[in-house]
Amino acid sequence: MPIEKIKKIISKLPDTPGVYFFKRGNGKSSEIIYIGKATSLRDRVRSYFSADIEITRGPLISKMLSEFDSISFQKTDSVLEALILEAHLIKKYQPYANTAEKDDKSFNFVIVTKEDFPRVLTVRGRELLTNNTYDVLEKFGPFTNGGQLKEALKIVRRLFPYRDKCLPEQGKPCFNKQIGLCPGVCDGTISKKDYAKIVKNIMLFFDGNKKQIVKNLEKEMKTYVKAKEFEKAQKIKKQIFALGHIHDVSLIKNGDLPGRPVSEKTFRIESYDIAHMSGQNVVGVMTVIENGEIKKSDYRKFKIKENPGVNDTKALSEILSRRLTHIEWPLPNLIVVDGGKAQKNAIERVLTENKLDIPVMSVVKNEHHKAREILGDKRLLIHEREILLSNSEAHRFAIGFHKELRNKILK
Repeated sequence: MPIEKIKKIISKLPDTPGVYFFKRGNGKSSEIIYIGKATSLRDRVRSYFSADIEITRGPLISKMLSEFDSISFQKTDSVLEALILEAHLIKKYQPYANTAEKDDKSFNFVIVTKEDFPRVLTVRGRELLTNNTYDVLEKFGPFTNGGQLKEALKIVRRLFPYRDKCLPEQGKPCFNKQIGLCPGVCDGTISKKDYAKIVKNIMLFFDGNKKQIVKNLEKEMKTYVKAKEFEKAQKIKKQIFALGHIHDVSLIKNGDLPGRPVSEKTFRIESYDIAHMSGQNVVGVMTVIENGEIKKSDYRKFKIKENPGVNDTKALSEILSRRLTHIEWPLPNLIVVDGGKAQKNAIERVLTENKLDIPVMSVVKNEHHKAREILGDKRLLIHEREILLSNSEAHRFAIGFHKELRNKILK
């Protein structure tokens, strides 16, 4: 598509949350080949037409951009609804650029169990395939970013309190009931019929059907008013207001949904390294270089929770998995790891599980612990100075953290 036409399309996109569609073909015969979500539809779609898109997003997205014929969108009232609607529509249309090489077993699903008082739970795809614990009434997803889903469910649960762990009519309120996140399944203060209404609204929400929820609530509110149950009617009124004013700041970061680079003008490199003594007191670190400059305020330390012994790849996998749950941290344009192919592969596996297209470079050292070779996309060697600087900083920071921890233990 000519660049002038692309610019014209982008100029007409709204600066609002929503879901966008890249399509192949025109008219009724067009095929959706990619679906994405955005805080700002205009800014998000514009980001696909940067010069380094293949490096930052990978060959599959680059291929999609060579094939699309049109772009359309669907606005949402909030970022939360964009996140949920995207998962719903990907499941419905199965666009190749979203689903190719995807393994649903690695991703998260929201399930509603088939019980008198259904639970709302987050489970991995592999659990649904191999575990018969759950009798599933409804399944939503897959959601590719566990951190985003966790934050989204916090918001949903404030709108529609639900049961996840407590036992029905156990006689005393569970902790979530005490803080307003369980409607009283545990202490019997909600009936099976009223709880079923909540569950129905949750399922409608995950189906992207907020309008129907509002209709249901308005009808329920009028019934309470007619019966002169004004306290219950006021509670429903507050729910309707909350649905129209969803506070999803926790899902917004740097003008897009969490999980995007800090900005188009910033090139962020994160470097990871492990330090230990014969497999004891294993620690890991993350260091950051932005636009060639050290950014110490973003450095992070990790104590390895499950001691892997002399197994740096396992420790690296744990660090990156934990790092990716922090949706408030902007994602890097490039990841650097100390080691060879094994370390590089370990990082890439975690990124694949989280459906992230971030290039990885590994710095191979000689017997004097000096850089001997850099493995990865050779086009990224234009950042060689920054790659080596970030790697050196990670090594220094990891050794320092390990010594600090070891000295505390010896005291």
